Amino acid sequence: MTKGREIRCYDYVNHPYEQVRDALKDDALAVFQSATKGAASRAHTVASALHVSIAGLEVATDIAIAIRHIEERPGKFKSPPTTQLSLEWEATKSPHLFPFMRAELSVYPLTGTETQLDLAGLYEPPLGVLGNAIDAVVGHRIAEASVHHFVSDLAEFLRTTLATKSGG
Repeated sequence: MTKGREIRCYDYVNHPYEQVRDALKDDALAVFQSATKGAASRAHTVASALHVSIAGLEVATDIAIAIRHIEERPGKFKSPPTTQLSLEWEATKSPHLFPFMRAELSVYPLTGTETQLDLAGLYEPPLGVLGNAIDAVVGHRIAEASVHHFVSDLAEFLRTTLATKSGG
């Protein structure tokens, strides 16, 4: 990841790392879709994968997420085990009007019962020079907010789903 504008956000899931890791390894795309579509429908908006409110106006678009690689790193002396998903996404309709994103979603234990979701990525603003100007004024804040919503929706979905599966 060397080109683009940086974004980083995180959230946690109050379930053990192994449960969160397994849910994402089993079918991360289904988890992403369920998390974001569910959050959009709960907010009474058009079902979408990325969404953000700007001055009361809901901006939303469906995205196509591709998982390029999943890597598990065992814990070592002072570092916890980590699962890292390499992701790319773009809007499914009119992708030339929305940023293209490359990101790494790292999943690792904070404690025996809490797991961190940490997304670090780079996005490329659309529309060339005009897009860079818009990004400098307001676009970066919109991109940050939509990625923050994505990670928050993912964490909430995992908290709820894993609690249901474990009976608590």
